[in-house]
Amino acid sequence: MSVKVSDHILERLRAWGVEYVFGYPGDGINGLLSAWGRADNHPVFVQARHEEMAAFEAVGYAKFSGRTAVCAATSGPGAIHLLNGLYDAKLDHVPVVALVGQTNRSAMGGSYQQEVDLLSLFKDVAAEYCQMVTVPEQLPNVLDRAIRTATARRTVTAVIVPADVQELDYSPPEHAFKMVPSSLGSPRWQVLPEAEDLKRAAEVLNSGQKVAMLIGQGARQARPQVEQVAELLGAGVAKALLGKDALPDTLPYVTGAIGLLGTRPSYELMRDCDTLLTVGSSFPYTQFLPEFDQARAVQIDLDPFMVGLRYPYEVNLVGDAARTLDALLPLLERKEDRSWRETVTGNTERWWEVMRGRAEVEAEPINPEWAVHCLDGLLPEDAMVTADSGSAANWYARHLRFRGTMRGSLSGTLATMGPGVPYAIGAKFAHPGRPVIALVGDGAMQMNGLAELITIAKYWREWEDPRLIVAVLDNRDLNQVTWEMRAMEGAPSFLPSQELPPVDYAGFATSLGLGAEDVTERGQVPESWERALAADRPYLLQLHTDPAVPPIPPHATWDQIKAAAASVLHGDPDRAGMVRQGLKAKVQELVPGLGSHHGRR
Repeated sequence: MSVKVSDHILERLRAWGVEYVFGYPGDGINGLLSAWGRADNHPVFVQARHEEMAAFEAVGYAKFSGRTAVCAATSGPGAIHLLNGLYDAKLDHVPVVALVGQTNRSAMGGSYQQEVDLLSLFKDVAAEYCQMVTVPEQLPNVLDRAIRTATARRTVTAVIVPADVQELDYSPPEHAFKMVPSSLGSPRWQVLPEAEDLKRAAEVLNSGQKVAMLIGQGARQARPQVEQVAELLGAGVAKALLGKDALPDTLPYVTGAIGLLGTRPSYELMRDCDTLLTVGSSFPYTQFLPEFDQARAVQIDLDPFMVGLRYPYEVNLVGDAARTLDALLPLLERKEDRSWRETVTGNTERWWEVMRGRAEVEAEPINPEWAVHCLDGLLPEDAMVTADSGSAANWYARHLRFRGTMRGSLSGTLATMGPGVPYAIGAKFAHPGRPVIALVGDGAMQMNGLAELITIAKYWREWEDPRLIVAVLDNRDLNQVTWEMRAMEGAPSFLPSQELPPVDYAGFATSLGLGAEDVTERGQVPESWERALAADRPYLLQLHTDPAVPPIPPHATWDQIKAAAASVLHGDPDRAGMVRQGLKAKVQELVPGLGSHHGRR
């Protein structure tokens, strides 16, 4: 039997070590699907319920495995559906290769069914490399370059293969004019700054008295070096959300997340520092960084195109985070005055007390902060946690203290709704022996998560550890946007856009053979988490939470509280609950313990 182009593509993916391809079938990739049958499903075709979910699952797999992921879709609508997930990968610098079908070459340009100009469609999201294979001899070069480019640039690439090309007999490129041979492998290399730049950076850091560090996902492989630098400089360390798992939250000088979803001590760290060291982060929100004339600053990043952004850094160091910090460490001087460090640790300790108090505030029926706070102490040391966009991301950022080898992620730069559950599925394929928890709002669950429960039901028996917990914060409200309207615009909630219909998420999960609970009372929360974490199968917790609990930002002022109150005067349907919970949360920030569930401690 002759080897088809489709057979060769799968053979080449295997040669690259690709274990999974996340996708959805369609006639534009029928040739590939037939090849999968001939290859005994190797690499494994993971069938999502929708191409966007396949892309998200690929992103989750790449984020949690550290490997380049592959997703596949048919021509036309299938290819279009991939885009949102691929943009999520691009903006969070995650390597994903999209393998996409196209109509037959003979039909191109004829306004044929499902004919879309895919080269133009993918031109932006796969700007680093996007090619169409029109003859067999283009392979394996095109596929090799797509994988190598995605890996090296930490981005999205696309390979488009017309349906008729997939069915052609494969013939390799010859030793001839205008033939392009290829080879396997992504070489490793190390990037280090020049010695003179390291000396300049050390001078800036040694001269400061109040040093703040901001780390992101680029610092994940430099944990020991970050700890050593922070100890020498007496620095506090804030984390961008994508770097939440880069350093344990149990270290007393780690202030937690930064930004609108961040913590008060991170806000204070940036507000009061005189020196800033940023490592592996492109955190975009300048208003949460020090004033421009306040701090001298140094940035370390592997990507020369990402340095010098967000803040007027005095020294920009291009290099691998771990090796750059190794080279910088001998040049740093230990700060003997530890008063700044003591201030940072005191602020951080107080913040966790505030978070505990806010979680204990009574709500109707369950305070969402309590729902997530209860998980904090129960998380297994090797847990992987995903969070969806919306108010769920607030509680993920503020209430979960990562430690050990815990990993976590969400849609950082794109901040799209819907990746929480497919990320968890991708994480599970990356590490089938580790437990996964997805924190998802009911809006995101209705948008994407419900159907992907079917995917979980399809595959969970293949996982070494069957635990995948989906926690749905069910408040029947698109809560983050509701609170943005209230706090930023002083506008009341617009029910036609914000109110969600009720759904029996637990009942649907049960119908699929998954474990599930409908949790309606505060006292049920801790034991429901324990049962979910002890279950012998994936589990869904439908947690009925109060939409009136505000995701107050770390820099919240009374003016914003007043803006929310102003919406009452404009007839906000939830005005009473909104004011009650807003004031209680503000009290907890000012005086921990007052207004809590127990009244006092």
